[in-house]
Order: sequence, then C-alpha cells, then structure tokens
Amino acid sequence: MNKFTGTGVALVTPFKEDLSVDHKALASVVEFNIDNGIDYLVISGTTGESATISQTEKREITATIKKINNGRLPLVLGIGGNNTAALIKEIESTDFSGIDAILSVSPYYTKPTQEGIYQHYRAISSVSPLPIILYNVPGRTMSNMLPETTLRLGRDFENIIAVKEAGNNMQQYLQLLKDKPDDFMIISGDDDLVLGMVLAGGSGVISVIGQAFPKQFSDMIRLGLENNAKDAYALHYKLMDIVSYIFAENNPAGIKAVLSERGLCKDLVRLPLVPATQDLKKKISKFIESFK
Repeated sequence: MNKFTGTGVALVTPFKEDLSVDHKALASVVEFNIDNGIDYLVISGTTGESATISQTEKREITATIKKINNGRLPLVLGIGGNNTAALIKEIESTDFSGIDAILSVSPYYTKPTQEGIYQHYRAISSVSPLPIILYNVPGRTMSNMLPETTLRLGRDFENIIAVKEAGNNMQQYLQLLKDKPDDFMIISGDDDLVLGMVLAGGSGVISVIGQAFPKQFSDMIRLGLENNAKDAYALHYKLMDIVSYIFAENNPAGIKAVLSERGLCKDLVRLPLVPATQDLKKKISKFIESFK
C-alpha cells in the first residue's frame, strides 16, 4: 500500500474559545499540510483528542477534512477502543466514502493478553471494508502488543496491512522489520525515532510535529527513504528540540501551542487536558523565532 509510505500526520482538532470545534482553523491546518508535502492525513487519533470528541463531532470533522482535501491525499480514520463489540458496531455504521484505511489502537485500560489482542483485531478484520493499520502505543494503553502478535495478525489477515508502532523502543522496531512479511508496513509513531527506523527499512511515520513543520519533516522522511542519511539527519537535528517540547507536558497541548504560534489554530484543549504552560510556550516561541 504505497499510498501510506512517507509522512502521514495525526491531525489536531482545533477548538474555539467555547471549546466547540473550529472548522475554519481545521481547514487551515489541512490546507497547510497538503501544500507543504505531507503524504496522507489521519483523522480522529489521539492527537485529535478522540477521547473527548462526540460521534456527531467526529462525523463533522471528517466531513470538513474530506471537503478541504477533495481527494488530493489519502485519508485514514481512527476507529479504536477497548469494547470490541461496540467497535464492530461503529465500523458497521460508519460511512467510509473518501476514506482509504482505518487506524485502530490496541485495546487500552483492560490490559488484554496477547491472545486477547489478536482476537480483538481478528473480529475487527472480519467486518472492516477497508485496510486496517494496527496501532501499538503501550505508553497510553499500558499493554504492549508484542512483535509476534503484530506479525501474526499481518500474516493471517489480508486487510491488516501495517502497524503504527509507538512503543519508543528501537529494539522492537528492529524485530518487526527483521521478521515482517514483505507486504506488511512498519510505520513509526515516534517522531524522535522515526528517521533511524526508516533508514533500517521502515515505511515512514504518522507524525505529530509534522503538521507544524510539514515541509521539513516530510523532506526528512523522503531523504531517509532514499537512504540519504547525511541530509536527512541535518533536518532531524534542526527539529530535535521542538519534538521534545511538544511531548514535554502532554499531547496535543504541545503541538497546539506550536500551531498557535504559527497562526494556524488556538492552543485550546478539552479537559482533562490543559493548555501548555507559559514556560513551555516561551521555549516553543523562541524555537520558532530562530528556526530557519
């Protein structure tokens, strides 16, 4: 699935002062990313504050993104949870017109066994009309989907095409890359580790910081895919500090502070998240002022 090679971005959900969805700002973020070389867009992921977005809002957000995108880039829709039966109902009731794949996070909070994770995705695979990208993020789920489980799913189900791996564990990336089927994609969910993973054979990234620096970040990934490590690392080093800043307090408060500084949306988030502190905002502002 070459359409998911390169740089995808996990889009934020901008809010107005009353914390309703700011569709005008969302349109601006989408257009900014399309104009600056991003390869595909991811809707309603963690960075989009999916935990506090209603199903009605999710449909409206998706409609706005589809309208602005107008078929220019592939779109991936986040549909995940820890209630397998409810998730199946959501998939069966969703209008997937204009959507190219589903991103589905490994079940959180309940801490299933590896067999439980496998059976969860097996059930999703049986009803999904679209390709599925698995999403392993143990820092949030408190449950690590092991490489053998990921690759078992990739081998057993034709519509499970990739994993977004966000365990911040280079050894786990290398295990996946070493043993994966030829047509199964390893996509990074770690902005700080992605270049090394791409140079080792990975397919790219679903990035957070990429939506604020789409040209520089997507150029870095393309250079990595071309095995041009020298030029790719030059961009990596330029972006290192801002990557660390956006995750210093919470995501997406950090990336929204960056996007606010760049004039793309307000830095507002819904509780239980809170905006970035003034100290972090000062660091972000200083970085952007000096960025060339």
